[in-house]
Amino acid sequence: MTENEIAKIVFESALKVHQKLGPGLLESAYCECLCYELHNKGLFVEKEKAMPLYYDEVKLELGYRIDIMVEHKFIIEIKTVEELKDIHLAQLLTYLKLSDCKLGYLINFNVRLIKDGIKRVINGTLQ
Repeated sequence: MTENEIAKIVFESALKVHQKLGPGLLESAYCECLCYELHNKGLFVEKEKAMPLYYDEVKLELGYRIDIMVEHKFIIEIKTVEELKDIHLAQLLTYLKLSDCKLGYLINFNVRLIKDGIKRVINGTLQ
């Protein structure tokens, strides 16, 4: 399955979760529900995946955690904030770089329409 195929499923699943729950809950609630939806669609899902940092071939366990990794190649970073900031984008960009993933979504569930809360990030660029 390609990253773009995963992205479509993630978008549809996030839409379903948002329609059922609406805005205003904690990130953990959306994370659990989104993982449930993705797993039910047959995708391999890892939540709170540890992401070490390698520096001069030394593995450093610094406590970085990816909210959701799908099929070992797609990262989802979940937020519930008034508006997404550059620091949120930087966090996802860092996870993409550390994991060698090419595609991810930054999803803010604290919006009226979920399409306004999803940012697609590819190879270090926002789309």
